[in-house]
Amino acid sequence: MALKIGNKAPDFESINQNGDKVKLSDFIGKKVVLYFYPRDNTPGCTAQACNLKDNYNTLQQNGYTILGISKDSPKSHQKFINKFDLPFDLIADEDQSVHIKYGTWIEKSMYGKNYMGTARWTFLIDEKGNIENIIQKVKTKEHTSQIL
Repeated sequence: MALKIGNKAPDFESINQNGDKVKLSDFIGKKVVLYFYPRDNTPGCTAQACNLKDNYNTLQQNGYTILGISKDSPKSHQKFINKFDLPFDLIADEDQSVHIKYGTWIEKSMYGKNYMGTARWTFLIDEKGNIENIIQKVKTKEHTSQIL
């Protein structure tokens, strides 16, 4: 079943770049930008993360907590954060279990070959844990304006 605006955001527990447990339910009472991205240190993912970093204060002033999530390891996330001075947590979903809950682990195609990969989607989650928006056509260099 595909998630829709108004649905309860599926809870999950995973680990961040420091190996600390992170549960979505820990953020009840806060608005969350949960953004799924394919891979640390790739051009599009870097542009997206840096756009969010450059507008971090504005996003915080609008009440948002930012969580990025990919199938990369905590170690990879830590290097990505350090390289670009990212001020938010990145969640490791190495088994794609969170991706599957959110419908972001999808079949893709490149050069006529099909493979499974991450859909670059962002879920805006309200203070009660409900999905208030889903951005499926992410503009990596303008992502903050799409969120606001």
